[in-house]
Amino acid sequence: MQAISFLTAFAFCLFMTAMLLPLLKRLKLGQEILEYVTEHSNKQGTPTMGGIAFIVTIALLSSIFCNWSNRVTAVSVAVFVAYGVVGFLDDFIKIKYKRNMGLHAYQKILVQLAIAVLVAVFVWSDVAVGDKLRIPFTDTSVSVGFWIIPLVIFIYLACTNSVNLTDGIDGLATCTTICFLAGMIVLLKRELVGLESVGDTYAYRQTLDVINLCYLSCGALAAFLLFNSNDAKVFMGDTGSLALGAMVACVAIFTRMSLFIPILGLVFVLSSVSVIMQVLYFKATHGKRIFLMAPFHHHLQKKKWSETRICVLYSLITVCIIFILVCFGE
Repeated sequence: MQAISFLTAFAFCLFMTAMLLPLLKRLKLGQEILEYVTEHSNKQGTPTMGGIAFIVTIALLSSIFCNWSNRVTAVSVAVFVAYGVVGFLDDFIKIKYKRNMGLHAYQKILVQLAIAVLVAVFVWSDVAVGDKLRIPFTDTSVSVGFWIIPLVIFIYLACTNSVNLTDGIDGLATCTTICFLAGMIVLLKRELVGLESVGDTYAYRQTLDVINLCYLSCGALAAFLLFNSNDAKVFMGDTGSLALGAMVACVAIFTRMSLFIPILGLVFVLSSVSVIMQVLYFKATHGKRIFLMAPFHHHLQKKKWSETRICVLYSLITVCIIFILVCFGE
């Protein structure tokens, strides 16, 4: 069934992207490129908002291959789409006013925060998810009580913005998200064994449904990657990257695997941390820089790394982490 869901999502998203691409061109929904990113000058006008294709695919097919009566599944899809809508508004404003900035930073953060708060309250009240967190490399969990609420809020803000920052070169966010979700599939299938052994039927069903959602997402993203890899025919835009960040957060949070995000999602952390380091150092030294350009993948570009080579590096890092977690995890 999971193989069928993957292939169905792949075929459907392939069709959706192929149909969407000429429409985006006809409507002249092209990406505005920052002047100082000289390596991307030839990408000016490339159709953006392509994330609509995999958002629609995952949302529609989840009603077939997942159980929407399962609250975790319904909330995951709703949050995924909600963040996609925020990204869509951001992209639309950029295109309408022909600028690289869409929503103001405070506007985007406030909407993202509002969604995150609602989900955090849901997590705290859900019996199967609750306030428990799995500890990486152990077979134990810890309860954090009310602190699960600020933690979940932070995770959503961090994941959505980190994936958004990673979406800086052709195929990078798509590749790394596929690898992350594939890693979660492997880890969660091991979790199923433990849940089954203790007879936690409710959590077992929720986890199984999240796995099915991961398969759908991987299938849809694999199809989108055919259009998004270098030389990209379409960009996902903030529409896609914010939605993917939300999916990354949902998959981990709703399976009590939140603490695995900074490990399995190390490349997302790298994007955010490199930007933070660059900004702080720039201000502290009055103009000096640690990296040639941040996020880190742009630094590698300045070092003459090809976009394909960077995608392979980031994907291999994630695959190696999956291997470590599987071999040394309990």
